[in-house]
Amino acid sequence: MADHYDVLGVQPDASDADIKKAYRRLARELHPDVNPSPEAAERFKDVTHAYDVLSDPEQRRRYDAGPQADSPFGGGAGGFSDIFDAFFGGGGGGRGSGPRSRAERGQDALLRIDVDLDEVVFGTHKEVEVDTAVLCETCNGSCCAPGTSPRTCDICGGSGHIQRQVRSLLGNVVTSAPCGTCRGYGTVIPNPCPTCQGQGRVRARRSIPVDVPAGVDSGLRLQMPGQGEVGPAGGPSGDLYLEIRVRHHDVFSRDGDDLLATLEVGMTDAILGTTATIDGLDGPVELEIRPGVQSADVLVLKDRGVTKLRGSGRGDLRVGVQVVTPTKLSHKERQLVEQLAKSHKATKPQLARFQQGMFGKLRDRFFNF
Repeated sequence: MADHYDVLGVQPDASDADIKKAYRRLARELHPDVNPSPEAAERFKDVTHAYDVLSDPEQRRRYDAGPQADSPFGGGAGGFSDIFDAFFGGGGGGRGSGPRSRAERGQDALLRIDVDLDEVVFGTHKEVEVDTAVLCETCNGSCCAPGTSPRTCDICGGSGHIQRQVRSLLGNVVTSAPCGTCRGYGTVIPNPCPTCQGQGRVRARRSIPVDVPAGVDSGLRLQMPGQGEVGPAGGPSGDLYLEIRVRHHDVFSRDGDDLLATLEVGMTDAILGTTATIDGLDGPVELEIRPGVQSADVLVLKDRGVTKLRGSGRGDLRVGVQVVTPTKLSHKERQLVEQLAKSHKATKPQLARFQQGMFGKLRDRFFNF
């Protein structure tokens, strides 16, 4: 093992001041915060151990008398951790901060709720069931059994901290750490509440009224302050966040504040025109189909869409037309269609400049209207 005097670079007859001065110089050079190399770290341990031994009169006397079996990290007051906490700015340990409160803020909670598309149009009211932490009714958050109260910790005297004195380069330094008996609260609970086991809260299922505003969409989160979990020892509740998920609808889909739908129109109605009554999400509505309407034409019903979440008014209902050609005709129906074909000189089938499917065309009409 290296000689402690050689490690610090001092003579065996060096004074305490010389040893402290040498140690301070080497510590500033080798401390991991300044020099992160592995070699410096190992040498730093040796320097620290040498200082621990030589700065203690009794250990230095025994070292000078013969070989020692000291721990490389020192021991007791004045060890590696305490000295460098004090030397490099540590050692306060929260002294003077006082005991901490048992009551803490509860955690926020996230819950997903499903709403139907028709509920999105005008908003809706729901009762949401939440499994969460609520205030213990037995102790009302005090954590104590009825008729009892917390008792001042006899270890820390109610301060929540234990102080001890350690030796450092700056002299004797008082450090403070949370009391292990009361965990920093300053009090202990000799008779915990039997219902909540001294927590001040219990798990329970409760119903929360929720007003879902019109115009919400999947992924949107609603914040409900103070509706989350009650904190330990009756602390303030966290917030509840509701993530919206809009259920799939068999007829209507959504594009922003607009509603989209497809209307199947018979061939004769497409030729002659007609009036159709369709069931909107907020009731029946009449739709005029002009003569000669084509597949993929889009008919717009103003203010029949979703109520706007931010702002006023509603979007539109856009109805895409799909002309349905009959696949089976009676003999008489076929004769009538043939007569129509002879009297109406139709354009012969030919390739269009850009060929696209019916559904692609309808989709483009919807989203580029």
